[in-house]
Amino acid sequence: MTTTAITGIGVVAPNGLGTEEFWSATLRGESGIGAVQRFDVSGYPTRLGGELTGFDPADHLPSRLIPQTDRMTQIALAASDWAFADARLEPGTYDSTDMGVTTAGAFGGFEYGQRELDKLWTEGPEHVSVYMSFAWFYAVNTGQISIRHSLRGPAGVVVSDQAGGLDSVAQARRNIRKGARLVVSGGVDSSFCPYGWVSRMSGGGLSTGDDPRTAYLPFDVRAQGHVPGEGGAILVTEDAGAARARGARVYGEIAGYGATFDAAARHGGEPGVRRAVETALADAGIGACDIGVVFADGSGTPEADQVEAEAIEAVFGPGGVPVTAPKTMTGRMSSGGAPADLACALLAMRDGLIPPTVNVRTVAAGSRLDLVLDEPRPWQPGPALVIARGRGGFNSAMVLRP
Repeated sequence: MTTTAITGIGVVAPNGLGTEEFWSATLRGESGIGAVQRFDVSGYPTRLGGELTGFDPADHLPSRLIPQTDRMTQIALAASDWAFADARLEPGTYDSTDMGVTTAGAFGGFEYGQRELDKLWTEGPEHVSVYMSFAWFYAVNTGQISIRHSLRGPAGVVVSDQAGGLDSVAQARRNIRKGARLVVSGGVDSSFCPYGWVSRMSGGGLSTGDDPRTAYLPFDVRAQGHVPGEGGAILVTEDAGAARARGARVYGEIAGYGATFDAAARHGGEPGVRRAVETALADAGIGACDIGVVFADGSGTPEADQVEAEAIEAVFGPGGVPVTAPKTMTGRMSSGGAPADLACALLAMRDGLIPPTVNVRTVAAGSRLDLVLDEPRPWQPGPALVIARGRGGFNSAMVLRP
């Protein structure tokens, strides 16, 4: 069966613009969480966020694109440029019809939509941009990346909140198995505007803490919710044989994937995160003992953290595998969070270092996790598991191997 390799990574995150800057900051335990500056949050109960600083779309995009695109798309296009540059793909290597794109989205272009709705009500319909017809849409990142890089193969978008970032990479893997040679995947989200903020609040789970060091503490006794983040990662996935034939650097391969939905859990059934993990392991053809690290979803709410911790313990045993949640330095980036974790897992394999979970001090009662805290932990690189869970009951798990 065709194997899928990851050959390019582009990360845009609150603690680093660009993959190496992000990775270096993550290994240092450097957080990008702070008071939101993009708009006035003083009237909201949640006032902290993982906000991109220093990202100016004019530095990365042609001027004609900027009025056509929401901030999330501008970030995604920059990340896709970096991922392609990292993949070192020579022009003409593949036919454009053999290359596709599948991204994940959770919010769409909220900031663009709010701005144009303001114009509608204050200035009249003739002042609303024609680009509003697509700039707000969940699928716009897929479309704009496809246009920018001439990707005329299979395309799609996945909407499953935080889990969507893994689901999009899994869809890329399916398309490569069906004959595509290269598929761009991953996800980027940004909804740092009043409309987006209220939408996030309505879903619950946001932290109301004002101290960036304690507002988002997954698996900690002080956990009180999560801090929103913006950004994510775009990945270049390729047919592994074709990638190696062209001499590409391969960060790792997608070995296994599993996804479940928690509809039954709301009616007394068992949560599906454990089944997602077990399915991913079975798909990879490996046992729990083969996994060297777990990148946890880390909801930050006591109930969801307990469910995830119990699933990890059930599969791997109490303290049976190192667990980390580097998103404590970025906040939860919605559809961008899991691709950033995939990037961390691949870079951890490259460098033999597991990135830390910052600020967590006392693991919640009953959770017997071997959390990697405060500083990176050396390891002998091997298969890694990434878990992602989305609001509404989505669970996804993916196994990567060097």
